Amino acid sequence: MTQRIAIVTDSTCDLPVEWRKKYDITVIPLTIIFGEEQLLDGVDISAQTFYDRLGADDIHPTTSQPTPKDFTEIFQRIKKSGADEIVCILISSAMSGTLASAQQAGEGFSIPVHVHDGRNNSMGLGWQVMAAARVREAGGGVKEMITAAEKVRDKMVFQILLDTIVYLSKGGRIGDAVKLVDSVLQIKPIVNVKPDTGTVGVGLPARSRKAGKKNLYKNFFKQLDTNKPMHITVLHNNVPEEAQELAEKIREEFHPDELIIQIVSPILGVHTGPRALALCGYSE
Repeated sequence: MTQRIAIVTDSTCDLPVEWRKKYDITVIPLTIIFGEEQLLDGVDISAQTFYDRLGADDIHPTTSQPTPKDFTEIFQRIKKSGADEIVCILISSAMSGTLASAQQAGEGFSIPVHVHDGRNNSMGLGWQVMAAARVREAGGGVKEMITAAEKVRDKMVFQILLDTIVYLSKGGRIGDAVKLVDSVLQIKPIVNVKPDTGTVGVGLPARSRKAGKKNLYKNFFKQLDTNKPMHITVLHNNVPEEAQELAEKIREEFHPDELIIQIVSPILGVHTGPRALALCGYSE
């Protein structure tokens, strides 16, 4: 840690490893649980290994958040490394108790800890972290960093095409009747993250994956101001060829300022399942 203001986020952020290193971003892992086996996201299991196992393992995994103790240990390490303030930008409090753990650890800690609700996940969170990190690199303070993150958060567009709703149903988030409809009709749902509440919304499903990808593309760019600089991530649950094809189409048609491809965190993959495809980003 070489920064006076440290930045902490969680492993659902899906930030490229090179960006984490370049901008000195500390990432606290969530945990994937296969039966009795507990694995730290990105530490004990990679995304690629997770998706290979997800399709083959009879055990449906669950997840758990970091504890206040986990955060305290990281905060202590950061302080020891020379930082005198900490900014935490974390997964939506409506999706996880991670934020509450950080808040508990930050209360009364020996240096100021500023905990910020990203009201999103994956690169919907990651782009906020990057905005704060870039402000810090330019000499900005905590207030400016959080303001930059909030501006990105409020403009974020995040559309996800699921290959099936079975994994949402396994998490207890939909009823058996909807699961039955999925099995009969093989619908391809599109869900989204609402930046004002940090909750998941549902769009109209498609009857085929091809139609679903068209709807994903159309819905995403309908919500962006394509005349302004855009920062976009193509996210995928282990379908790199489809993600690359989508990225090439975006680059040719819209020429965004930043465009990256990322595989989705196992923590999120537990709920979205194999072969999901998503677009996430914002315009300045």
